[in-house]
Amino acid sequence: MLDLNMASTSGADDAATVAMLMASAPSRPGATLAVGRDATRCHLVTPADWLFVSRVHLEFQCGDDGIWWVTWRRGSQDAPVAEVQVDDGEARLLPYGGTAPLPRPGSGEVVILDLNGQRRVTIGWFLAAD
Repeated sequence: MLDLNMASTSGADDAATVAMLMASAPSRPGATLAVGRDATRCHLVTPADWLFVSRVHLEFQCGDDGIWWVTWRRGSQDAPVAEVQVDDGEARLLPYGGTAPLPRPGSGEVVILDLNGQRRVTIGWFLAAD
């Protein structure tokens, strides 16, 4: 089971939280959870006017082997106006269009940073051993 919780923050300090949302999906091949601005396609939705986040920005997908992956989906622009960081005990940048595995059992966060401001979306994740 993959559990996600998302907090959107705006401002120099993290006290200005815009939203806190949660979603989960069983660890079955093909299971997906999406994060972005499009409420019709995403399980966790960011503010609609936060254009540094794509309509479908991140996709968490369970592979045939039961391993969960996070993908930064390429949007309509050639160059992103955001940065995505994955931290599962080791912080690293996720390249635009890139994919990274999530260790199980494990927990961490994926952060979408606005390169033009002080806004950020933090998605905490937890994977049980099952």
